[in-house]
Amino acid sequence: MSELTGTAATVVLLRDSDAGPEVLLLERPTAGSFGGAWVFPGGRVDPDDRVEGEPEAAAALRAGVRETAEETGLVLAAADLMPLSCWIPPENIPRRYQTWFFAAKAPAGEIHLNPGELLNHLWLLPAEALDRHRNGLMQLVAPTWVTLHSLTSDTSVGAALARLAGTEPETFRTRPLTGYEPMTVLAWAGDEEYDGAGGTSGAAAGGASAPALDASRPARHRLVMDKTSWRYERTP
Repeated sequence: MSELTGTAATVVLLRDSDAGPEVLLLERPTAGSFGGAWVFPGGRVDPDDRVEGEPEAAAALRAGVRETAEETGLVLAAADLMPLSCWIPPENIPRRYQTWFFAAKAPAGEIHLNPGELLNHLWLLPAEALDRHRNGLMQLVAPTWVTLHSLTSDTSVGAALARLAGTEPETFRTRPLTGYEPMTVLAWAGDEEYDGAGGTSGAAAGGASAPALDASRPARHRLVMDKTSWRYERTP
């Protein structure tokens, strides 16, 4: 088991369009963290982001404001950011950053990417980004994919932020499940196999065919990743 390496922040910037709210995605170079992936603005918490006695979420909030300005040139105030979720990687990953996700309405202004750290940017409807990933045109990582999936039904930035304001930020402490190979299955609290991650439930149920959603089965809270065809399964 590895300890947490540190804390990071991610900011989901939203703007309205005729077709619905769009999100800002940034393309990372192939070398470095999240190489080749399209991600939201963000980065690690620096020492200057911390204030003694404050919780990690407060330091992440300041880091989110700073990183957004450094990566995109867009300036936010801390009050603009709404806590969305907190992601904790699996315990077997060497460098594990607890990452706070925040949502905010994008301020006016042009995007100015940080040279060397980013290659490109796109404003996309969440469903468009998911389609690009499915068709192999855009590489996404699991927290980005799940966050985009959660925004697909919102009709405006105001509606999205109002919905988020009425919910508690969720913590996604990720655990991979075995027995579903060659697919990758990530589970979170609320899934029937979450506490027993690494067991034989998947294999015993028939290996790769087991993750098919069945209303008669116990609770699901997982992401099933079959190459670029991913699906989020969550029972009420």
